[in-house]
Amino acid sequence: MSIIYVCRHCNNTVGKLEQEIADENMLGLGKLTEQEREEMIEFQHNGDLRIKTICDDCQEALDQNPQYHELDFFIQ
Repeated sequence: MSIIYVCRHCNNTVGKLEQEIADENMLGLGKLTEQEREEMIEFQHNGDLRIKTICDDCQEALDQNPQYHELDFFIQ
């Protein structure tokens, strides 16, 4: 099983872990609310876990342009 971290804005892969067994507390997922879990975690048909996060470049763009927080998508 792979755990793949993908930027929610630009869709670039931020990181990938190969794990036999994944503990959600080890991954920090146990601290998410149910709504956050629904928005951030996707189970793939092949058994992989896809987690939406934010990459450094998109975070920097948001920091420099706070108005982007109002948009669903700011990457064209």
